[in-house]
Amino acid sequence: MTQSRKYDDPCGIARALDVIGDRWALLVVRELIFGPKRFLQLRAGLRTVSPNVLSERLRDLEAAGVVRRDELAPPASVTVYDLTERGRALEPVLLELGRWGSQEPITTSRELTPDALLVALKTAFDPTAAVAEGKVSYGLDIDGNWFTVIVSGNSVAISRGRSDQPAVTFSGGVATMRAIAFGREPIAAAERTGRLAVTGDRELAERFTRMFPVRPAVR
Repeated sequence: MTQSRKYDDPCGIARALDVIGDRWALLVVRELIFGPKRFLQLRAGLRTVSPNVLSERLRDLEAAGVVRRDELAPPASVTVYDLTERGRALEPVLLELGRWGSQEPITTSRELTPDALLVALKTAFDPTAAVAEGKVSYGLDIDGNWFTVIVSGNSVAISRGRSDQPAVTFSGGVATMRAIAFGREPIAAAERTGRLAVTGDRELAERFTRMFPVRPAVR
């Protein structure tokens, strides 16, 4: 970070903002919470960020030890960006910020990105509606972006990529998956219109739609 962007304040909050307070910085972290991405994938998730600004934020976050660059092994041989251990430590901060921000009115017609939707699911997760015993793996194909959601006891873990043997697989667009996951549309209704495909245990599929209750806004 350049000196002009520092707060010159010894408070821990100010020192944190010296690292992640610039515009787009926390959203870069959001897009990497569930696993590494290439530069173009980050741009697709952040949509309106310019290439130059994204490059600058990645350099800043890398210098601060929040993000690291990795080279995928051949035949891919491409550069990806991933969170360091210090970067992953920001996840609970992001989740609490998401819960706080969800009480604000939505002022855009844009849809959530797949990663932002999965972050929203983690913020809304209700342990009392989760599977009481054992572990259940869900596979989510959201516009071709695969995620694995594992519910175990009263916790939920989400990672990028396919699950080997999911109990249930959902395939659909972001808007459909958001409506289903938050209980705003029945699974059967989305299936009838061809917007959603579901395979696996139907009872567990229905349970999934009750794990993420939408909390009413405070205003």
